Amino acid sequence: MTAVVTTEEARTALVALRAEIGKAVVGNDAAVTSLILALLCKGHVLLEGVPGVAKTLLVRALARALDLSTTRVQFTPDLMPGDLTGSLVYDSHNAAFSFREGPVFTNLLLADEINRTPPKTQSALLEAMEERQVSADGKTRPLPAPFIVVATQNPVEYEGTYPLPEAQLDRFLLKVTMPIPAREHEIDVLTRHASGFDPRDLSSLNPVASAAHLEAGTAAVRALTVAPEVIAYVVDVCRATRQSPAVRLGVSPRGATALLAAARAWAWLSGRDYVTPDDVKALARPALRHRLELRPEVELEGVTADGVLDGVLGAVQVPR
Repeated sequence: MTAVVTTEEARTALVALRAEIGKAVVGNDAAVTSLILALLCKGHVLLEGVPGVAKTLLVRALARALDLSTTRVQFTPDLMPGDLTGSLVYDSHNAAFSFREGPVFTNLLLADEINRTPPKTQSALLEAMEERQVSADGKTRPLPAPFIVVATQNPVEYEGTYPLPEAQLDRFLLKVTMPIPAREHEIDVLTRHASGFDPRDLSSLNPVASAAHLEAGTAAVRALTVAPEVIAYVVDVCRATRQSPAVRLGVSPRGATALLAAARAWAWLSGRDYVTPDDVKALARPALRHRLELRPEVELEGVTADGVLDGVLGAVQVPR
C-alpha cells in the first residue's frame, strides 16, 4: 500500500528538488523554480535562450531528480505529426495494424526548437498539451501523469522558423528566459567541467521527489486561500495590459487564471497558505510576457513585453 504524502513532506521534497538540480545547472534558479511551479500547476513551459545555456540539461536534471521519464524531440521542418504522437504499424505476424506510441507518451517532453517545425506538427502537440491525450485510429489514448511539455526556442536566429501562433502560445503557463550566466556562474560551470563533470551523465543526481509529492503539492496549492482583493488585483493587472497603447493584443482571461495559479504555487512553495500581491508581481513576467502582442511601431522603438508589464505593475494600485 502506497504511503500517503503529507503537505509538509511534499513541500520539503520539492524545495530539496531545487537544490538537487542545482548540482548540475548553475545560475538559473529562476528557471528551475519556474519548472517546479509548472509541475505543481500541471502547466507547460516555453524556455527561450541562445544555444548553450543549459536548457536541455535543465529538463534532464529535473526528470532525473524527480525520477520521471523524459523524452527529447528535435523539432525540424520535416517532422510529421505521427513522428510525435505515434502511428499505426502493420504487424505481419498478426496481420493487423497496431498503434506504436510516439515520444509524446512520457512525463517530461522536451520539444527542442519548437518553432522550427511546421504548424501542422505544432498543432498536433496542442491536443496533447491541452487535453493530455492523443487521438489516433478513432481512439483517444491518455498520456502518462504527470505530463508537461517544456518547449525551447532560440530568440536570435529566426530564418526558416514557424513562429507559434497566439492561440498556442497562450497554452503555455509560463515563458522563461534563460540568459547568459553571470561571470561568477560561468567560472563555476567551467570549474565543474575541469573537475570532470559530464553533462551527459547525471548519475550523480539522486531522486529526491516523486509523482506522489507532486500530486500532494498540487492538491495543497488548489486549497490555498486567495483573498478577493488579490483576485481583483490579478484582474486589474491583466485588464491594464489590454488598455496599454503599446499593446495590440492584451492578456486574455486564460492568462489571468495562469497568473493566479502560478502565484498560488509560489506562495505554497514559499511556505504560506495565502497569496499576497507580491506573489502576483513575482510571477507576472513569466506568466504574461508571451501573451502580449505589441504594436509593430513600438517594437521598432525597442519596447519589450517585460517593459510593458513593468509599467503596468507600477501603475495598477496594489491592495493593502
